[in-house]
Amino acid sequence: MGMRKNQTMICAPLMADTVDQVIELSNTAKLKGADIVEIRLDYLKSFINSAEIQKLIRECPLPTIFTYRPVWEGGEYNGDEITRFKALQLAMELGADHIDIELKGAHEFNNFLSGKKPENCKLIVSSHNYDYTPDAEELGNLVARIQAAGADIVKFATTATDITDVARVFQITVHSQVPIISMVMGERGLISRILCPKFGGYLTFGTLEPGKVSAPGQPTIDELLNLYNFRSINIDTKVFGIIGNPVSHSKSPKLYNRAFKEDGFNGVYVQLLVDDVSRFLKTYTSPDFCGYSCTLPHKEAILRCCDDIDPVAKSIGAVNCVVRRPNDGKLFGCNTDYTGALTAIEDALQDPQFSTTLPLTGKLFVVIGAGGAGKALAYGAKEKGARVVIANRTYERAREVADLVGGQALSLAELSSFCPETGMILANTTSIGMHPNIKETPIPKEMLSNYMLVFDAVYSPKITRLLQEAQESGVKVVTGVEMLIGQAYKQYEMFTGLAAPKQLFAEIMQQN
Repeated sequence: MGMRKNQTMICAPLMADTVDQVIELSNTAKLKGADIVEIRLDYLKSFINSAEIQKLIRECPLPTIFTYRPVWEGGEYNGDEITRFKALQLAMELGADHIDIELKGAHEFNNFLSGKKPENCKLIVSSHNYDYTPDAEELGNLVARIQAAGADIVKFATTATDITDVARVFQITVHSQVPIISMVMGERGLISRILCPKFGGYLTFGTLEPGKVSAPGQPTIDELLNLYNFRSINIDTKVFGIIGNPVSHSKSPKLYNRAFKEDGFNGVYVQLLVDDVSRFLKTYTSPDFCGYSCTLPHKEAILRCCDDIDPVAKSIGAVNCVVRRPNDGKLFGCNTDYTGALTAIEDALQDPQFSTTLPLTGKLFVVIGAGGAGKALAYGAKEKGARVVIANRTYERAREVADLVGGQALSLAELSSFCPETGMILANTTSIGMHPNIKETPIPKEMLSNYMLVFDAVYSPKITRLLQEAQESGVKVVTGVEMLIGQAYKQYEMFTGLAAPKQLFAEIMQQN
């Protein structure tokens, strides 16, 4: 597991019908690497008595938080408050390490306790906003109200309508004078859960298995520990990530985080579900947010946000890698897409007897898609001496890119009957066929035998319908995984200043 570099705990929420099931889950949580468990009394189906609470505390192998969440705060309990308060008071008296009470009920609960709170039990006062994340001033006032309600530990959870909401929560967390649990729910809030050790959060929640969440957007314990190297994140950790929408399917965190760990590099690489790339970059200006990979649909928009752009990326009109220069904080953009894809295509075409041949020279190279990746590939193929054709759903976009590289334009419909010669190369740079739409393909199967090689930038699934039908037609294929690895080499070196661990990248992609 490596040396622990932060004090932030991983808390496993335990939701089950019976006390015995909760105890079983608590043992699983310990095995998986959790530090503490949250026992959700509101999920238990039986009446909660002293013996059951005592059993939970006695047999649970980890420190505990007892929560009895009412329906009005997003929980399951729908009874009267006195019954709920009595159960929480019992847990306190019998040795619970923490009790979680909602801000809305905290005053009433404190009156119920009449000051009889055991010294060794910490009171978490919590607030949940399932609609949005308030502004900084409102969040500050919320924290002050929670503290005034007698909290030993402040807890609030908001909902991300945009990834920039998380920045306000980081600011509150890092300046908090008391222990604080601060989460932003939903996929856009994922970085609040992963990066909380960097900003001094008391704990984060990690589930025992995917989907079994107590709030939207919770990662698993396994992901926190083994994908994001959670124990190694500290105040000095550099943050990298993949900007896109959608982005949850990305395999890049597996590549970079494993390589960071092997190289002893203090960095973490995360998925960044971004709606407005300009707003994102203007919000996260800290020098610790050091670099980004960029995928659909932001490769063209991000170019306009860079302070300095590599000439090739400028010619293509698309950027897939941005690095913050450490000396002046300026953003430098470049494009590694075409090098990764073209290297993989050339390797597949290379005749081992003639290693000096130029496999793309004179070939008819058909690119599907006129977005950032399509432009990059068209530009690169032209540079390698290929004759380029651009096919796109909207002909006008295809025409724009064709004019840029001196090629021919087609609509996607026209591609279905396009066959001026055989031995062509086909490269799909669109998301057609990407998970979950795995039955889609951009071209009829009967046309594929006219090509000598088919490449698909989609890598989830690795073998798309397009590639499967190409293989069935006896055509060589190159997968998006090979492109991903190729462009990742260059990005890793730009991010870290270290040589890319090429063998490790190949092994990781083989396993996944």
